[in-house]
Amino acid sequence: MKIDRMLTIIVMLLNRSRISAKELAELFGISVRTVYRDIEAIDMAGIPVISYPGNNGGFGIIENYKLDHQLLTLNNLCSILSALKGINSTLEDVELESSIEKLRNLIPKDKTDHLDLHMEQIIIGTQPWAYTTKQKQRVKVIQNAITQSQLITMTYRNYANETSSRQIEPMSLVLKGYTWYLFAYCHLKTDFRVFKISRIIDLQVEDIIFTRKEKSYREIDEASKKQVSLTSITLKFTPQVRTRVEDAFDRENIEFSTQEN
Repeated sequence: MKIDRMLTIIVMLLNRSRISAKELAELFGISVRTVYRDIEAIDMAGIPVISYPGNNGGFGIIENYKLDHQLLTLNNLCSILSALKGINSTLEDVELESSIEKLRNLIPKDKTDHLDLHMEQIIIGTQPWAYTTKQKQRVKVIQNAITQSQLITMTYRNYANETSSRQIEPMSLVLKGYTWYLFAYCHLKTDFRVFKISRIIDLQVEDIIFTRKEKSYREIDEASKKQVSLTSITLKFTPQVRTRVEDAFDRENIEFSTQEN
């Protein structure tokens, strides 16, 4: 959409000293003439765009305006890119990868070293060490079904080791810790359910389109939190598993015996 493209151009102009019409045309897959029309519209909207002539020319925004209207700092962009990279390491979504590439283009060429360093300092990995290709592929299949609003038929094993055939309307993928869940409307139960993806035995995406229901996973999540009654328990562990205990619990919640101290 034109408005999306123009907003992206504005952010790029705010975060870079200058950018050429040719570079913008190649980035968005449009003609140079269209770039000039977009720049003119941006200027008419009250954003002071400067045109620099010559081989190293292009478009920019006057410095005082940039300081007063900066939308994203360099560190903001680096943090967003780190988070998106971590998410896409699991999803491998083409559109998300395209968004990442566009965000990278917002960063001035002389600041790419800063980005590379930031990406090495903060690495977000959303998948566990033993995450398999099959699991990743299943998440991608479900994501595509959600995007296309296609029904899913599956065999599901619940926590009691009982299996059942379900036809569901997939609504949301939810990542909790290292575990993926699927929020969906279940035809068998005629209600909304949350399914643990690792418990899905067989899965088939049907050529049947459904109309998405007006229900959000966040509503279900908030309601479940209010209904839960917490019980305090004390667990005892042998000294040999101390490291694993400290991995799972905050230190202030751990009491060591006198022998351990």
